[in-house]
Amino acid sequence: MKRRFMGIYNLSDITYSYTLICGDDDVVFEGMSALTCPSGEVKACTSSELGDSIIIQKVFTPSCGSGKTFTAWCNSHLRKAGTQIENIEEDFRDGLKLMLLLEVISGERLAKPERGKMRVHKISNVNKALDFIASKGVKLVSIGAEEIVDGNVKMTLGMIWTIILRFAIQDISVEETSAKEGLLLWCQRKTAPYKNVNIQNFHISWKDGLGFCALIHRHRPELIDYGKLRKDDPLTNLNTAFDVAEKYLDIPKMLDAEDIVGTARPDEKAIMTYVSSFYHAFSGAQKVSQDPTLPPKSTTDIIGTLRPDEKAIMTYVSCYYHAFSGAQKAETAANRICKVLAVNQENEQLMEDYEKLASDLLEWIRRTIPWLENRAPENTMQAMQQKLEDFRDYRRLHKPPKVQEKCQLEINFNTLQTKLRLSNRPAFMPSEGKMVSDINNAWGGLEQAEKGYEEWLLNEIRRLERLDHLAEKFRQKASIHESWTDGKEAMLQQKDYETATLSEIKALLKKHEAFESDLAAHQDRVEQIAAIAQELNELDYYDSPSVNARCQKICDQWDNLGALTQKRREALERTEKLLETIDQLYLEYAKRAAPFNNWMEGAMEDLQDTFIVHTIEEIQGLTTAHEQFKATLPDADKERQAILGIHNEVSKIVQTYHVNMAGTNPYTTITPQEINGKWEHVRQLVPRRDQALMEEHARQQQNERLRKQFGAQANVIGPWIQTKMEEIGRISIEMHGTLEDQLNHLRQYEKSIVNYKPKIDQLEGDHQLIQEALIFDNKHTNYTMEHIRVGWEQLLTTIARTINEVENQILTRDAKGISQEQMNEFRASFNHFDRKKTGMMDCEDFRACLISMGYNMGEAEFARIMSIVDPNRLGVVTFQAFIDFMSRETADTDTADQVMASFKILAGDKNYITVDELRRELPPDQAEYCIARMAPYNGRDAVPGALDYMSFSTALYGESDL
Repeated sequence: MKRRFMGIYNLSDITYSYTLICGDDDVVFEGMSALTCPSGEVKACTSSELGDSIIIQKVFTPSCGSGKTFTAWCNSHLRKAGTQIENIEEDFRDGLKLMLLLEVISGERLAKPERGKMRVHKISNVNKALDFIASKGVKLVSIGAEEIVDGNVKMTLGMIWTIILRFAIQDISVEETSAKEGLLLWCQRKTAPYKNVNIQNFHISWKDGLGFCALIHRHRPELIDYGKLRKDDPLTNLNTAFDVAEKYLDIPKMLDAEDIVGTARPDEKAIMTYVSSFYHAFSGAQKVSQDPTLPPKSTTDIIGTLRPDEKAIMTYVSCYYHAFSGAQKAETAANRICKVLAVNQENEQLMEDYEKLASDLLEWIRRTIPWLENRAPENTMQAMQQKLEDFRDYRRLHKPPKVQEKCQLEINFNTLQTKLRLSNRPAFMPSEGKMVSDINNAWGGLEQAEKGYEEWLLNEIRRLERLDHLAEKFRQKASIHESWTDGKEAMLQQKDYETATLSEIKALLKKHEAFESDLAAHQDRVEQIAAIAQELNELDYYDSPSVNARCQKICDQWDNLGALTQKRREALERTEKLLETIDQLYLEYAKRAAPFNNWMEGAMEDLQDTFIVHTIEEIQGLTTAHEQFKATLPDADKERQAILGIHNEVSKIVQTYHVNMAGTNPYTTITPQEINGKWEHVRQLVPRRDQALMEEHARQQQNERLRKQFGAQANVIGPWIQTKMEEIGRISIEMHGTLEDQLNHLRQYEKSIVNYKPKIDQLEGDHQLIQEALIFDNKHTNYTMEHIRVGWEQLLTTIARTINEVENQILTRDAKGISQEQMNEFRASFNHFDRKKTGMMDCEDFRACLISMGYNMGEAEFARIMSIVDPNRLGVVTFQAFIDFMSRETADTDTADQVMASFKILAGDKNYITVDELRRELPPDQAEYCIARMAPYNGRDAVPGALDYMSFSTALYGESDL
């Protein structure tokens, strides 16, 4: 039994995935190196670090850049065989050009391809190509020939990328690195002399085009004037490199400059494919100019000779060896020097870093130790808490980074000594006082100073906390007492009782008693404040002077409050006795002034009230009430004189005893001046009321004449309209003569009604006079103008509707071919079952009518009939709807069953019909109409394309959904 385990790991900027297949006796490792692309997806590639196996999975995401580059790369090899491709996912589908590509790049012959055009031939050719790829150490997983033949773009591009990796990139090896890392290292080595070129990857490092130009200039400086290139002109740089490479180095143009510049992250696979062509062009395969010292060789001498001269070929090839061997040796020597210098520079940088880090750490220790040794106490809790917070910040924020720096310093020192030893360099000796041992000694001094500092801080805080508690308690009690006494002295010194009323004096006395009780309760707090101040003095509190001053101020203020309290009580009691005498007189005045004032205000309101009357009787009642009011005026004048006498007595007492009155009568706001003013006003309003009543009496007599005139006319017109409405109703129900005779009779009746209009207009004129006179009722008639208008409009509407119904009955009779006798029968049945005689039957009346005519139906059938005769669902059936229904029932019309029978004839007595039968038997437009709307037939005898004409027929008559 085998189990499969999968995982990933990172190497450089490549994410590799691997698969382990574990059996009972062996473990098989399937390696796959996967590049991380800009979109975040994984693309299969070769990893020499994992072995020779390559796994391609369905994870390739194609991009515009990779497709163009792969097509150009394939064409650069296919042109050697005299062909090329245009569409990479289409031209490899038959497998012929894929096999040809593999033969060109490998130099080996593949099996003979199939030349047939069938799918099986194409699959066979692709399988031969895939087998050849697998024979080169490439393990293909989850891909088959069918996906390539079907033009699967992801699988096709993934396969081409695998071929590029195997035959163009995998064999690249530079300084013990291979594949992608080797190619990247080769590019970095070749472009190192160029300061404005920094190759770190195969995407953004090439966007400015200088990297491509540097590779060409390094090997063929005569092809590019590198000094004229500018980093801010990437399009020119890229196009220059692509054109020169295509023209002089036989490297096809695989990339577009606009795509590279216009993309935030160029396609990595496309860049790698194109750069690998430079590697192969300049690493032993580049073209060189012929040595001018050698005689030129004629291509015709070599081609035209069966066996070219061996010595001549060897001599010419040796020129290539000498041309490139010297350059290769110089490059190797330069690389060795660079490597040695890089190691030395790295060691020097580590030494400088150690010296700086050691100096900084020692300086920090030197500054920190005096701070930790300082034991000077503070006077306030806040200052000591700040010291504790600073110490905690030191422990939490400042010291941990220094611990890490000390550890890192020792690590750097050991690492540096190891690197110096491995590179045969002398050991590093730090400056005096900066050895690791020196730093450890200084750190020990720091730990010693830190020891006990936190415990001292906590003890000091506890000591100050007790003093602060007593001081805070003193401040709280003092603040509460001062807050309570605030304003109390000013309150006790007020003279508010001098202008107060008796009730206010009594309230002030009660308030003063409550204050005295509160004052006694605060005695304990004053004593507590003095005791706390004494304790703070005994404990030598640093702020004792301010505490003593505040305590003395509180005690002095307390003594003053006691003296002011006794003085105010005496003044309040004296004023109370003086005001009680005056209060009785004020109360008597208020008891008699208030009713009299209310009587005068009521009288003024009645005399000024705007009366609204509508009859003679109402104005006569108002006149009688006014005469009764005038008879009460002498008695009212006597009461007025008595009330004024009480007020005069109060004024006499105030003047005699020199009482300082706080204000007016507390029991009432009514003054003698106000009483006299209102009395004078009442006397002036009485004659005005007499005049107004006389004028209203004359106006009501005129209104009565208008009421009688309107009532006489309305009592004639109202009954006439009602009589005409009843006559029209009888005409519409009775069956005298033909429908045409009834229509003529109704039109003559309508003419006589219209001729009555002048009388309605005359009544409107009388009604307008009544409205202008603001007359709202009329006891001489029960008819209003609104009733007359509504009745007149209903009369005109009824005669017009009745005429229209008769006209519709004539149209229905003529259209359906109904005889006059049938019409009379319909009318007789309708009138019989119209039990309410409203011209309409309700549902139960209509059901009874249908049963009387022989209909035997259930609820569903009755509901269907009601939906026909009452589409608006009003619950009633008009005579016109009844005639329409009866005409449909008696007329000869098509039904759904008749249409189904006709379709069955066309279908040859089958339960379904075909499209051909419809098009053969029906006109084209009607045949297509049926085909578009008929549902497929699903019966047991159905054939392909059978249509259901039965459901179509029922849908035509609304019996089902079409």
